Amino acid sequence: MHGPRTALIWRAVFALLGWAILILQYALMLATPGQGVFALTLNFFSYFTILTNVLVALAMTLPVAAGGRPLGRWTASEGVRASVTMYAVVVGLVYHFLLHATWNPQGWLFVANVGLHYLMPTAMLLDWLMFTPKGRLRWTDPAKWLAFPLIYGGWTVIHGLAADWWPYWFIDVSGRGWIKAGAAFAGLLVFFLIIGLGVVAIDRTLGRRDRSAASA
Repeated sequence: MHGPRTALIWRAVFALLGWAILILQYALMLATPGQGVFALTLNFFSYFTILTNVLVALAMTLPVAAGGRPLGRWTASEGVRASVTMYAVVVGLVYHFLLHATWNPQGWLFVANVGLHYLMPTAMLLDWLMFTPKGRLRWTDPAKWLAFPLIYGGWTVIHGLAADWWPYWFIDVSGRGWIKAGAAFAGLLVFFLIIGLGVVAIDRTLGRRDRSAASA
């Protein structure tokens, strides 16, 4: 595990990058004609990718800006960082395998897209691997971490039916129907759980290694 100074620098750099990428993506959406600011902003924060990148940016920012205070210590805790890592990894993998082929962003859109779906998820994963103490997660933790995607799913249905707008084609209830969209969302929840269990498995393996090294 790397030292606290390295972690501080790493998190400061990616906190700045994370917020810059989110601001860039929001500015690019604002430049899109045909939508009012309120509806556009609501849609912006209705993407799981955006919400997860906000969590990643906060996970990078708060241990730096409020490291000694309760909020800073909480965001630096093992469970919080592992859960955000799970969400970020899912964002990257789902985009790459389900959404990457559906559009071809250019220019600044390409920059924002790479930042949101590849750079920041990778940065969060490496942050967790390098700087978070290991060996304290439980096998039941990933089930608890599903609360965030479950709440997101509920919001997506409410917002989608009210506005006839869906952030992702595979959960478009209006276009695909309840059964197909529901099956896709259930599959995503299973995928979240698998990634979460993988995070716990890595945590416990590295925790045993660290304890063995400390006792040697």
